[in-house]
Amino acid sequence: MELPAVSLKAIILVHWLLTVWGCMNYMLPASYAWGNFSVLALGIWAIVQRDSLDAIVMFLTGLVLTVLTDIIHISVFYPGHDHLGDTSRFSLGMAILSLLLKPLSCSLVYRMYRERGGE
Repeated sequence: MELPAVSLKAIILVHWLLTVWGCMNYMLPASYAWGNFSVLALGIWAIVQRDSLDAIVMFLTGLVLTVLTDIIHISVFYPGHDHLGDTSRFSLGMAILSLLLKPLSCSLVYRMYRERGGE
């Protein structure tokens, strides 16, 4: 099964929106926002430098690392059931959705890396 052709801009837009929604309710620490927005900045660099292998490799590496850090953030800072309001539930749900989409994004970005001449 071949993955569909997806723009790097679309990947960054989706993860930006999910990260913003994930940061709406201060359940997750500031390091969650800093890590994810820093990786999205690397993605913008990869958009601007269309021929740069370094930019796409840094973005791909950042995505892989944020998968690990997101798992840690969500598991450590997930509150008890009686402390979840609607906004908290939505915010954590968007953070989890972002985490679930990152492996797909990594595979799409890896394909872009191969298209740019990476080995």
